Amino acid sequence: MGIKTKITLNEVDQLFPNFNLSILAPTSSGVMDTTYIVSNESHSYILKKYERDISQKIQNDKKLLSELKSASLNVPTCVAQSGEWFLYEKLQGSQPRTVYGYHIVALGRFLAKLHKHTYKKSCSAKFMESYEIPKLLNYTKKNFYTYYKKLQFLESFEMKNEGFIHGDIFKDNTVFDGQKIGVFDFIDSGCGSFSFDCAVGLVGFSKGNEYYVNLFLRAYNQHAVKKISKKEFLTQIKIASRFYALLRINHHKNSANVKELMIF
Repeated sequence: MGIKTKITLNEVDQLFPNFNLSILAPTSSGVMDTTYIVSNESHSYILKKYERDISQKIQNDKKLLSELKSASLNVPTCVAQSGEWFLYEKLQGSQPRTVYGYHIVALGRFLAKLHKHTYKKSCSAKFMESYEIPKLLNYTKKNFYTYYKKLQFLESFEMKNEGFIHGDIFKDNTVFDGQKIGVFDFIDSGCGSFSFDCAVGLVGFSKGNEYYVNLFLRAYNQHAVKKISKKEFLTQIKIASRFYALLRINHHKNSANVKELMIF
C-alpha cells in the first residue's frame, strides 16, 4: 500500500545524482502517497512522491520541518527535490513493537515541546477541514449505519484552534532510538486542539490504558504551554478514536479495523 508510482534505482539515481544511491526498497505503509527507502554507503533517506495535488501543503511542510529541527525537535527535513520526488532524512531508530512507559514519556515530552513551539501559530487550514467529514459520514451512513450512529456527532464537532498540531502521531509515524523519539509525516497537519493531538497519540500507542494516560499527562503537563486535565483528555481520546474510525471505514471501505478504536 506504500507504492502507487513505481520507480527504478536507475531512475532515482538520475533524479538525485549527487547522492550515489545504491539501494531502493519499497515500503508497505501509508495509504495516500508513494514511499521508498533509499540508501548509499553511509546514509539512508526517505523517497516520497505525493499522489495528491497539495503543492502548497508540501512547501509549508518543508518550512515547518526546518523550523522544528532548529527548535531541536527530532523530525526529518527535506534534503532534495527533483520534479515530483522528494528526498527526506531518515531518522535513526525503529518503530516500537511493544509499548513501554518510556515510549509514553518520550511522546508526552515531544508533544509538549512541539505545542510550545507552535502555540498560536497561524496556518493555512484547520486540521479537520481537508477531510470532508460530511462526505465521509454520508458513505458510512449508506454502508455501515450502526457505526454511523456513533460517529455522526463529528459533523457538528468544532475543534479548538490553539496552534499547529500533528494530528496523526500513531506508532507508524514515529521511531525510537533508545528513549529518543523521532516523529515524521507532518504533511496533513494543521491548526487545532493540543488535547486532541495528545489524544491521538494515546489512542495509537496505548489503546487508552489508564496507567499510560496518567503517565503521559505527567510528562506532558510538566513541560506544556497549556496543561491538560484528565477529564478533558479522556473526552478528547473518545473524539480522536471516533475520528480515526471514520477515516478507516472510508479508506478501507470496510469496518474490519474499526472495533479496536470504538472501545474508548
